[in-house]
Amino acid sequence: MKILFITDLYPVTETEKTTPRTLYDFVEGFREAGHSVDVIKPNFILNSFIRKKPFYKTGLYKDIYNINYWTPFWFNVKRKLNRKLDYDIVIAHMPSGILFANRLNLPFVAGIHNSDLTVLTSPLYRLHFKKRLEDALQNAKAIACRSEILRKKLLALYPEFEGKTFTAPSGVDENIITTSPFTPLRSPVKVLTCANFKKRKNIDKVILALKNLEGFELTVIGDGSGRKYLEKLDRNVKFTGALPHDEVLERMRGSDIFILPSINETFGMVYLEAMASGCITIATKDDGVDGIIKNQVNGFLTVPDAEEIRKLFQFIKSMDSDSLKALRCNSFSTIKQYTKTACCNHYLQQIFKIL
Repeated sequence: MKILFITDLYPVTETEKTTPRTLYDFVEGFREAGHSVDVIKPNFILNSFIRKKPFYKTGLYKDIYNINYWTPFWFNVKRKLNRKLDYDIVIAHMPSGILFANRLNLPFVAGIHNSDLTVLTSPLYRLHFKKRLEDALQNAKAIACRSEILRKKLLALYPEFEGKTFTAPSGVDENIITTSPFTPLRSPVKVLTCANFKKRKNIDKVILALKNLEGFELTVIGDGSGRKYLEKLDRNVKFTGALPHDEVLERMRGSDIFILPSINETFGMVYLEAMASGCITIATKDDGVDGIIKNQVNGFLTVPDAEEIRKLFQFIKSMDSDSLKALRCNSFSTIKQYTKTACCNHYLQQIFKIL
C-alpha cells in the first residue's frame, strides 16, 4: 500500500526535541509492515516563531517534505507539492494536515487531536477554520481519534460521524515492558511525575497533595518557566530537571507510583511508559488515557485537585498486598495490548476496511 502521511506534528530531524514522536512511530510501523510511506509536513511560518519551534526551509529532508506557508492554505497545494500524487490513501493528522488533505482529491483519513476540537469549539476559529474543518471531516473516508475520550467528545458534537470513527492510540516499545511488575510498595513510597512545567500539567497539585504526607517521597522530572514557583511549594521534593528518555524510564522502574493529573491531553504516552515500567499509574478522569486506564482496575483516575489526590495516595498505601498485586497484574496485561506493533496493526486494519 502506498500511503501519504500529512501532519505538522512530525520531527524533521533526529535531534528535534520539541516535537512528539508518536506520529513518527506510526510511520515507522507502517514501513516495517511493508508499506510505502511518504511524509509531508505543512508548516505555518508564524507558528514556528510564536511557539518557538524549529524552522526549516521548504524542501526535502531525507523522506520528509517540509512545506512552509504564510496564509492558511489559500494556495494551490498541488502546485506547491510539484509531484505526482500516486497514493492509495492519505493519512492526515492535526488541523493543518486535514485541511491540506481535503484539497488533494484523494481518499483520506482524518486524525483527530485536541487541537482539532479546539478549532471546532473555540470562538476564535468560528469565522473561517471551523467550517473548513467540518467540511474536511465530512469528506474524510474515516476519522481516527487519538483516544476514546476524544472520540466521545467529537461524537457529542457530530453524532453523524459515528459510523466512520475509530480510535488510534499509540503504543510503547515492547522492549521497555518490565519483566517484574509485581514488586511490593517501597518504604517510603516512591512517587514520580514527569512533564514540561505548563500550568495544565498540574504538577503543583501533586506537590501540595504530598506535602507533609508521611511515608511518601516525590521526585519531579522536567523543567520550565514555573520551576522556581514549584520548588518553593515544598523544599523536600526532588527536582531532577529534564532527563534523557532512557533515564526517565530508569526512574520509572525505580518508582512505585506515577502520577500526572494533566488536562487537555490528546493521549499521553508517558502514562503507558509508566505502566510498562511497573508503576501504579494515575491519570486524569475524562482525559487522555481514560479508557485505557480503568479506575481501581489497572490504575487510577483522579481530578486535578490536591485534596482528592492526597486521599488517593492514602488509599493506595492502605491497599492490601493481594489487591495491589491484582491491580499491577491488570496493568501489565493492559500494556501488552498497547505496543507499537499492536497499535500500528490496529490502525492499518481500519484503513484496509475503507479501501
